Amino acid sequence: MSEVTLYDYWRSSASYRVRIALNLAGIEYKTVVVNLLDKEHRSDAHLERNPQGFVPVLEIDGHSFTQSLSILDYLDETRILGFLPQEAALRAKVRSLAHSVAVDVHPVCNLGVVGHVMQLTEGREGVREEWMQHFIRKGLVAFEELLSEFEQSPFVNGEKPGLAEICMMPQLYNAERWKVDYSDCSQIVKLRDACSKNQSFIKAHPDAVNF
Repeated sequence: MSEVTLYDYWRSSASYRVRIALNLAGIEYKTVVVNLLDKEHRSDAHLERNPQGFVPVLEIDGHSFTQSLSILDYLDETRILGFLPQEAALRAKVRSLAHSVAVDVHPVCNLGVVGHVMQLTEGREGVREEWMQHFIRKGLVAFEELLSEFEQSPFVNGEKPGLAEICMMPQLYNAERWKVDYSDCSQIVKLRDACSKNQSFIKAHPDAVNF
């Protein structure tokens, strides 16, 4: 098998998702750092990899992939990882759960969007924190409600973590970073505690890969 390369930034939620998935799949990979703070994602070299200028980019099986959710689907389908239930309705519900944070919360809280908000508000003190806390808290409350449709044993999809947990944990890292209190979300806390004991999540955590 050819070498697997992940173009990554340690605090990127999307990259964090892919790190978790690669670990769950038992795939060894090489990391190439794309430092977002140094604007390396806007370099000609990275724009050639991904015209959107985002991370992650994953090179695997002779292909180059962008968009973390598509990467997760590819890994799940080619490695048979069981990230989603077999039954179609449950698959759709788990996707909805995962997308509620990965598609609806994460994009409005990423570096580019928040940077633009800061420009529009002329760098008003506290606006970054207010923005993050508003959208993250709102998203987690909805995620908690959606979780009520599932029996956690201990994970959404049974004994193994899957798409929902892969998308949830990076958002919880952001919640803790921006001091968002979700202690009243008991199902999220239970799921977080289960993931926090799993080596694939531990090895993927930003604190473990701070380049």
